[in-house]
Amino acid sequence: MFSKLTQSFVDFLQREDGPTAVEYAVMLALIIVVCIGAITTLGQNANTTFTTVGKAVGSAS
Repeated sequence: MFSKLTQSFVDFLQREDGPTAVEYAVMLALIIVVCIGAITTLGQNANTTFTTVGKAVGSAS
């Protein structure tokens, strides 16, 4: 029983399915972090632009 458990553990470590899935998960997490950062930055820039335009239009009338 112990040798069968040891053999299945060795087989698991030799397979490349697990590390590949982990690599994809890490890449996905990094992509999500970059997207959130970009959306946050663009949102803040758009907010600043709209505020500036709104003040300019408001003071012109």
